[in-house]
Amino acid sequence: MKIQRYKGKKILILGSGGLRIGQAGEFDYSGSQAIKALKEEKINSVLINPNIATIQTDANLADEIYLQPLNLDTVKRVIIKEKPDGILLGFGGQTALNLGLDLEEKGILKKYKVAVLGTSIASIRQTEDRDLFKAALAKIKIKTPLSFAVKTVAGALQAGEKIGYPIMLRSGFSLGGLGSGKITHREILEQRAQESLATAPQILIEEYLFGWKEFEYEIVRDQCGNGLTICNMENMDAMGIHTGESIVVAPAQTLSNEQHQLLRNMALQVAEHFNIIGECNIQFAVNPKNGDYRVIEMNARLSRSSALASKATGYPLAFIATKLALGYQLYEIKNSVTQVTSAYFEPALDYIVVKIPRWDTHKLKAAERTIGTEMKSVGEVMAIGRSFPEALQKAVGMLNKGATCLMDYPEKIDNPRKEIQFATDRRLFALYQFFKNGGSISQAERLSQINFWFLAQIHQLTELERQLNFRKLNKNLLCQLKQAGFSDSFIAKTKNKSIKQIRALRLRYGITPFVKQIDTLAGEFAAQTNYLYLSYHAIEHDISPAKRRPIIVLGSGPYSIGSSVEFDWCAVNTSQTLRRLNETAIIINSNPETVSTDYDESDRLYFEQLTFERVQDIVDFESAKGIIVSVGGQIANNLAVPLAKEGYHLLGTDPIFIDYAENREKFSALLNTLNVDQPSWERITSLSKAKSFAAKVGYPVLIRPSYILSGSAMNVVFDPESLDQHLQAAAHVSQDHPVVISKFVQEAKELEIDGVAKQGNIVIEAISEHIENAGVHSGDATVVLPPQKLYLETIRRTKSIARKIVKALHITGPFNIQFIAKNNDIQVIECNLRASRSFPFVSKVTGHNFIQIATEVMLNKHHAKHYETLELDYVGVKAAQFSYSRLKGSNPVAQVEMASTGEVACIAEDLVEAFYKAWLATDQNIAEKKLLLSVADSYKIKLLPWIKQLDDQGWLIYSTEGTHQFLSQHGIASYFVNKTSEAKKPNIRDLITQRKVSTIINIPSSMTGLQQTDGFLIRRLAIDHHIPLITNAQIALIILQCLVSLWGKELPVESWQSLVLKKNG
Repeated sequence: MKIQRYKGKKILILGSGGLRIGQAGEFDYSGSQAIKALKEEKINSVLINPNIATIQTDANLADEIYLQPLNLDTVKRVIIKEKPDGILLGFGGQTALNLGLDLEEKGILKKYKVAVLGTSIASIRQTEDRDLFKAALAKIKIKTPLSFAVKTVAGALQAGEKIGYPIMLRSGFSLGGLGSGKITHREILEQRAQESLATAPQILIEEYLFGWKEFEYEIVRDQCGNGLTICNMENMDAMGIHTGESIVVAPAQTLSNEQHQLLRNMALQVAEHFNIIGECNIQFAVNPKNGDYRVIEMNARLSRSSALASKATGYPLAFIATKLALGYQLYEIKNSVTQVTSAYFEPALDYIVVKIPRWDTHKLKAAERTIGTEMKSVGEVMAIGRSFPEALQKAVGMLNKGATCLMDYPEKIDNPRKEIQFATDRRLFALYQFFKNGGSISQAERLSQINFWFLAQIHQLTELERQLNFRKLNKNLLCQLKQAGFSDSFIAKTKNKSIKQIRALRLRYGITPFVKQIDTLAGEFAAQTNYLYLSYHAIEHDISPAKRRPIIVLGSGPYSIGSSVEFDWCAVNTSQTLRRLNETAIIINSNPETVSTDYDESDRLYFEQLTFERVQDIVDFESAKGIIVSVGGQIANNLAVPLAKEGYHLLGTDPIFIDYAENREKFSALLNTLNVDQPSWERITSLSKAKSFAAKVGYPVLIRPSYILSGSAMNVVFDPESLDQHLQAAAHVSQDHPVVISKFVQEAKELEIDGVAKQGNIVIEAISEHIENAGVHSGDATVVLPPQKLYLETIRRTKSIARKIVKALHITGPFNIQFIAKNNDIQVIECNLRASRSFPFVSKVTGHNFIQIATEVMLNKHHAKHYETLELDYVGVKAAQFSYSRLKGSNPVAQVEMASTGEVACIAEDLVEAFYKAWLATDQNIAEKKLLLSVADSYKIKLLPWIKQLDDQGWLIYSTEGTHQFLSQHGIASYFVNKTSEAKKPNIRDLITQRKVSTIINIPSSMTGLQQTDGFLIRRLAIDHHIPLITNAQIALIILQCLVSLWGKELPVESWQSLVLKKNG
């Protein structure tokens, strides 16, 4: 066959947008690798991705970056402007793939002569369309589940009757199992089919394979038909739990060699049949009783599992897939780990990898904790060990859930049996507690359908814990415990010793972990990269300490609500700056979805826990000359004080001052000494004292624990009755630190300063304002830079206060200070002596990389200069990306506890355009001029002028009773609709389920977040049917301005370089 090598000059890459449940940071990793591959080939790259917090949107990667909404109109106009001759669709998740299909269907790619590189559109469509996929596999006699693809609710009901309940519902063209689930009877199928068809053109009704095991194979294949299985992975949980929700083990542990070869050969056959060029992922179900199989699904793109497989094996899948899309054959590409072999090899693993998802359902009140076929997890961790217990326990310690190993999970599970049978996010811990309480392996197997082998391994840990309780801690037992992943802190607690004593005992016995190297070929060839992990199942180190004493950068751990890709951006930029300054940079991180865990982003990568014990092990081995804790979010920052107490050198601000800023009580006292205003506060020692304070200052009050991220356990309390409940939650989160109660100031504006200081003097700062009033967590707020509605005097006074605080805390490095302003009074509410989640945003809007500057300052290698961050002739707006649709039962109203899973940002010449683009970029789309209004009395008059203009422009307006009367009184015609709780027609439920409205503005009268009110039901219906929803009065005001001035019009598309870099010189 004739080899087709790409000969063009410019390629368009579609990103994945804001991080959300089902589509997270793995696509920053894959997109970044793709751009690196293009740069190596000297091919110009154009990237469309509004996720400003990503590495791929950095100036040193793509040649042109468009921080624009990922929709058909934007992509079409970028194509017209940039004239690319090729497009890559496989590196931006389902978002990019679906956009690619739309571009082809509308004839845009053909019209503008843009070639799809890699797997063809025809093949992609076959793998995404459930009917076509099933028919294609039937041709090569490969089994799929009995199923029917349907496009209507009636068709779904007919299919359900034919197959028989229970059945499985899956959505076509979707990600993370969105809209899928086990269905037990007709009424549930009717409701779920309606919801799924609101977001997908097709759904699949299929047989439910209860108890079957699930396996995944990652395949690469070139245009000549050379194919490889890079990794096979086994889900510990049986079918019925989405692979993104399951504990995953690589390589598979319970397959016989014969079964493995059968699945491997079939996977290669499937890739061949669909003519995959690049990478794909194939999922199998296997009957554990007779070995029968079904092909469940195929992703003809890089996926979450691809990122895991890449990090598990050291095989750079995204980089290789890009080269294959350009026409290379596998044997022509060099193995970047060995530097001597080609990429035409199947990795061999002499270790075991365990992935555990990270859930945050507890942060969203009333959200269901059960897990199933639809993804709810926000992030994941990956642990590497030389036995399953070692890797599993390591992974538990990486989750940042208060457990250092399985044994010390802080939550008591009242009914472990129930949470094993009906899986929740605590199922693993429920299993351990079940075994500890005397439950048998066979009982657990029957309840969970988890393979006996995995259960036996977990059960064995309870026996080891029993020995720890009753035996003397001799060398042999301590060695067994450490090989099984028991933490020093748990051993110390059990034996009533200090952690320091247990560590000293280990060192005396010579029980230390050994540094092992991932080389992709199980030691057959020497590795040239330093991709490392630690294990107690070894007798020697694979490498020596770094030749030059390194600086260690602590990463951010798993993505969670409150800690997302922005902190990975900070860690990567820190490492890059260290290397530019001729320092040896080491990164420690545990998150397979990140760019920081690419082994070419640092001189050495330790894929390890971010715990005090493990960081100490690595720092001691490497004899590090310094540690940077201020760029990895709260997990890294919390290690500052314990590391400093042990005498380790931390670069940046002294940990004594970090403690002053993090401890709410100490910080408040400091503000008093500086004569800086703050909301009235008091230290809580009892419930009666809290009630007394609230009565004195008046409700509402705010409860704030110390050392937290994303407002965890923060609550606004409106009455004495709810005070007790909220105080108990705060104490649970932070038992060892005081809790502060303060007056909550309503109707106040929130602003913040991000900056870098050197020895108490500010080097660079950026002041930004929130569109929402105070009461919305800063991570959920819509942020504007430079501020558009602040008085110059407010800006001046805010900067003056910041200078006082920076000087008092003698800050060196990054910082963030948050303020509220009301009636010209400015109060400080928070200070973080670390990089904040806004650092990528302020860096890219101003054109000055705050993390590079902070790293130079911490090394004392920064040269003073002037940075302009206020007088900009454009505006940046950062908007939060929420995942409410995944979290059934959650109330979609932003409050003081953070709920968003990601962010986007757009830049334009004025505020309204920048806001509208950012809002659209959070996956919003207003298809028709149909609006539903249900607004609390206090906000109606503010919105009235803009509603009047929409009425004049011919918008169809529906309204609930109070809003309808108000509009009528002011001469605006609207259609009255009854509340969902009323039997009268028409009611809101009908309006939403029949998609008669395209936007809903529902502003509740208070922030209490009570469930089962009419307002809550409206909000949930809107989310579940994918209709844009606005619940904040300030956002409603600006969105109405956008609809009046911009809806239906062509928005300008400018690259980030032309808007920011060129204007800043």
